[in-house]
Amino acid sequence: MIRTNQLSLGWRSSSYSTNGANCIEVSDTFGRSVPVRDSKDPGGPALVFPPRAFASFIRALQRGEFIVS
Repeated sequence: MIRTNQLSLGWRSSSYSTNGANCIEVSDTFGRSVPVRDSKDPGGPALVFPPRAFASFIRALQRGEFIVS
C-alpha cells in the first residue's frame, strides 16, 4: 500500500462513472504496477497491484462475478 498524498500521478476514473464520487481511480503512470484509490479519499492510501492481477480483476467484473447489493 502507498500513500497517494506522496505521489504525483495522473489519476482517472471509469468512463462509466457518472459523477466521480462513488468509484475507484487508477493511474497508468506508475511503471509496472497499477495503483488504485478511492475517489472519495484522494489523499488516502492506494493499493498497488501487478498488471496481470488488475487485468484479472477487470475481466471478473466484466463477467459479472461480483454481486453488488
